[in-house]
Amino acid sequence: MSATASELAAALRAGTVTSAELCEQALAAAEGASDLGIFITLDPAGARAAAAQADAEIAAGQDRGPLHGIPIALKDNLCTEGLRTTCASRLLRDWIAPYDATVVQRLRDAGAVAIGKTNMDEFAMGSSNENSAFGPVRNPRDPSRVPGGSSGGSAAAVAAGIVPLALGSDTGGSVRQPAALCGVVGLKPSWGRVSRYGLVAFGSSLDQVGPIANDVAGAAALLQAIAGPDPLDSTCSGEPAGDYSAGLGGDAPLRVGLPREYVDELSTEARAALDAGLAALGDIEVVDVSLPHTSFAIATYYVLASAEASTNLSRFDGVRYGARIEPGGEGLDGMYTATRSDGFGAEVQRRILLGTFALSSGYYDAYYGKAQTAREAIRGDFVAAFADVDVLVGLTAPTTAFPLGSKTADPVQMYLSDIFTIPASLAGLPAISVPVGTDGDGLPWGLHLIGPELAEARVLSAAARVERGLA
Repeated sequence: MSATASELAAALRAGTVTSAELCEQALAAAEGASDLGIFITLDPAGARAAAAQADAEIAAGQDRGPLHGIPIALKDNLCTEGLRTTCASRLLRDWIAPYDATVVQRLRDAGAVAIGKTNMDEFAMGSSNENSAFGPVRNPRDPSRVPGGSSGGSAAAVAAGIVPLALGSDTGGSVRQPAALCGVVGLKPSWGRVSRYGLVAFGSSLDQVGPIANDVAGAAALLQAIAGPDPLDSTCSGEPAGDYSAGLGGDAPLRVGLPREYVDELSTEARAALDAGLAALGDIEVVDVSLPHTSFAIATYYVLASAEASTNLSRFDGVRYGARIEPGGEGLDGMYTATRSDGFGAEVQRRILLGTFALSSGYYDAYYGKAQTAREAIRGDFVAAFADVDVLVGLTAPTTAFPLGSKTADPVQMYLSDIFTIPASLAGLPAISVPVGTDGDGLPWGLHLIGPELAEARVLSAAARVERGLA
């Protein structure tokens, strides 16, 4: 399904295709791409029922908007009533949520047709989608390569043409990095722009649900449907959602900041991709800027995110919900140990241990406290930069998609895959990845655009300019 969401919406309203037909195409494509490991759970019955309802409503003139009748995929850390939500973990392999996440409910209200739940790094911890209890996801551009993570399944579902739209979650780059490696569009909204109610938590001060699409207009329409205040999430911004599609055709002059910390060590090929993206922006003034605390971002992130993960994942103890392992004769502590040792994968255990240590008595100030101070310094860098420029531009990832298994033995090298995306996450800023050419092997690069807090419309408009400039 190479058509964009807006093209499909027009066809639905013209009567040249039905939502039921689109649904069957998407389900067939998902089955046909099963070797890529993109989906954990497909929902043919639910999707067909939603498509039939969409067709009846459209025929009756009851138009719910641009997503009405459009197939979509959901990352498997978003709660879906009546359909299992696994977070790609053995602990939740059979868990069925009793309610819908707010974003899922809003998509249902918009008439979107969810065909299933996509594979991911376990509990959203990873940059390659190799940390899944259900096996890795393979990149549709080259199945020997990773799709990026942790929303690798959602990015691959769009890149493979199964659906034009998908939802992912982004804690340190988990929407943007896989979007870049798969050659699609991925947006991380400002922290608090989209409700996190029903998103299984990893790092609560960082997590954000975001759209993945095969074009910028699709990402804008998807954000429009899910953004806005939510009384069920006290951390959600009270600011109403904007009209994210309205400014996509704009071409006013832009002051673009080019952080030297994001370009100093780029390869010649990577710099060429960045330059192509800058040229595609058209009428811009490029301003050299500095984000001097960038070098602390990776360490800061892995202290804070791991500390929050340690706290959030303490609820998975074999008592309240999820899998339970009964070791026999070892008491409650034995059950806890057996359940968590068997249920969590190696990467999740590594981060829980790191986070627990960072929060432990005697080390809290030395690690967690200092990381919070560094985070404020990183946020201050962005505030200073945006006093002079409209958007910041760099590459989304330092390389294109790397081979499966090439970084699993070296966690630090894996973590560095997110070196350009993590700073904006720590600052809570909106950022988008848009495709910007390919490398010598035909693998896509992503251009990364960052805006001030709650300036999603600005970054979407800039991304649309890149898209037009490269068309």
